[in-house]
Amino acid sequence: MAIISLSRIVAHWAAIQPDRVALDHLGDTRTWAELDARTNRLARAYEAMGVKPDDFVTIALPNGCEFMEACLAVWKAGATPQPISAKLPKFERDQIIELGQPTLVVGVEAGEYAPVPCLTKGFEPDASLSDAPLPERTASSIKAMTSGGSTGRPKLIVSKLPAAWDPEMDYLEIQQQGTMLIPGPLYHNGPFLWAFIALFKGCTVVITTRFDAEQVLERIQTTGVDIAYFVPTMMRRIWALPEEVRNSYDLSSLKTIWHLAAPCPAWLKEAFIEWLGAEVIWELYGGTEGQGSTTIQGTDWLNHRGSVGRPVETCEMKIVGEDGETLPAGEVGEVYMRPLAGPGTTYEYLGAEAKIIEGGWESLGDLGWMDADGFLYLSDRLSDMVLSGGANIYPAEVEAALDAFPGVRSSAVIGLPDEDLGALLHAIVDFPEGEPDEAALMAHLADRLVRYKIPRSVEWVREPLRDDAGKVRRKALREDRLGQLQSAN
Repeated sequence: MAIISLSRIVAHWAAIQPDRVALDHLGDTRTWAELDARTNRLARAYEAMGVKPDDFVTIALPNGCEFMEACLAVWKAGATPQPISAKLPKFERDQIIELGQPTLVVGVEAGEYAPVPCLTKGFEPDASLSDAPLPERTASSIKAMTSGGSTGRPKLIVSKLPAAWDPEMDYLEIQQQGTMLIPGPLYHNGPFLWAFIALFKGCTVVITTRFDAEQVLERIQTTGVDIAYFVPTMMRRIWALPEEVRNSYDLSSLKTIWHLAAPCPAWLKEAFIEWLGAEVIWELYGGTEGQGSTTIQGTDWLNHRGSVGRPVETCEMKIVGEDGETLPAGEVGEVYMRPLAGPGTTYEYLGAEAKIIEGGWESLGDLGWMDADGFLYLSDRLSDMVLSGGANIYPAEVEAALDAFPGVRSSAVIGLPDEDLGALLHAIVDFPEGEPDEAALMAHLADRLVRYKIPRSVEWVREPLRDDAGKVRRKALREDRLGQLQSAN
């Protein structure tokens, strides 16, 4: 099958399966025929407000059918969706609006960015608008995602992939006309991509408002999900359910689970492999920029324990030392990648500059190494590394040990200043229920970590440290603790 413009892809599937459910948000559903008609009318409303081909449209809607419809309507108008969190603080949202210069903002108060038109959540276009097909228009960019960036100011990552797709192309193990579960925030790149690519392939896309461990299992059972998108935080919360609850649901329809966006502790991955089967568990490493990625199935992971996989066929990777030299197998350095199509072919930044070295190689800021078979192993984020007493300490390794302690939901490790060692390791541990036993935790860590990697101080909290996308904002956590230290002094 040929590539189809995203302004036409809903109509394509509506002609094939008009009465099948396309979207299911906790029982709020849209059939393919309904989705096509509704987004035709919505696209006309957007055009009447001034949206033109290749414009950006900022979408600040929560998870639900309305978010999906807004993006589809933007593509039908030939424009590019630019999703952001519906809960984003106004200060940060203002910066993104200023940077992206959208011609429409969806999901905010009317008049908030005048003269730019703004639509509130729940907007319904005038019923007199036609729901007939619109002219075919294909935006030059499929998406423009937001990232915080190392500077502390947001940037936009504008894809150079046009808004078109081949529904028959094999991609991410997504079956044609299957059922995809997305329990993560749709404004994040991973859930956004997995949800829409599944839709482009004629799948029913099952969405939750937010992540709830038992609800996810119920959704898999009742909607016949065959593929799901998780981050390790979600997997950890599912595994924390009582065993009798976890095993009370029929998950036999499930053929593929993808996990990405954060390091997955080996014990947790092994638990899921034993529970659901090695062939079901897949992992992806890569960035929103799309310069390159790796994938690995559980069957390969068992033979390369801890790896995030080998580079996909569209890119190449290498490990670079401190002096810019390419390192041999087994040596830790910075991970660099480049698309085989050439540097700059997958994205462009608005509000930032890419970190590129000679030859067009780019880094996402991760440290790692490759084995003799070309499998990549990550050590940590370069910017997160803590230098203490001349030793490099990678927080992800310490956090994996902390997260394995009974009762811990999530953790974050940061370096706090110390006159003697330069930095001391400080652990922030989310222990939601009961009273923590710090002595037992330290004994647990002593069994798993060399002494200099054991945190010198532990702070117990009751709220999750990773968001539903699996991200932990170590920089913000560190700045907050430094501010507390300064106030105390």
